[in-house]
Amino acid sequence: MIKEIKGQLSAGKANYAIVVSRFNEFVTGKLLSGAVDSLQRHGATDEQLTIVWVPGTIEITVAAKRLAGSGKFNAVICLGAVIRGQTSHYEHVCQQITRGLGQINYDTGVPAIFGVLTCDTIEQAIERAGTKLGNAGASAALSAMEMADLLGQI
Repeated sequence: MIKEIKGQLSAGKANYAIVVSRFNEFVTGKLLSGAVDSLQRHGATDEQLTIVWVPGTIEITVAAKRLAGSGKFNAVICLGAVIRGQTSHYEHVCQQITRGLGQINYDTGVPAIFGVLTCDTIEQAIERAGTKLGNAGASAALSAMEMADLLGQI
């Protein structure tokens, strides 16, 4: 018989860190609310959650790496909002956050969940932070719970 392992959508006894960018806080605050609500609806207590605020999206990776490497957390949820402007800054930030979070996953074995919006417009960001297209923070929390449970089974 084939053994199949699937993660469950339950906070369980896992501990979760949430790293959130203050830049574009009118969006990231909504992502944070969505993530916390999702975790709590799936059984997480306040004691299982740690929220870490960083200045901007580019700073998410250094805090996430420290948290993932601490041995205290089963998953690190990373929340930010990068909105395209009229310079190439957008591309640089998006590349760095994507590369950095991927590297944290590889280096630590702790899921660093990509809950960073990369949008062309403010309207797109707002839609993904809890209006028309759901809340990307809540989705990131679901991924974190599933991966924490899955890795606990392996």
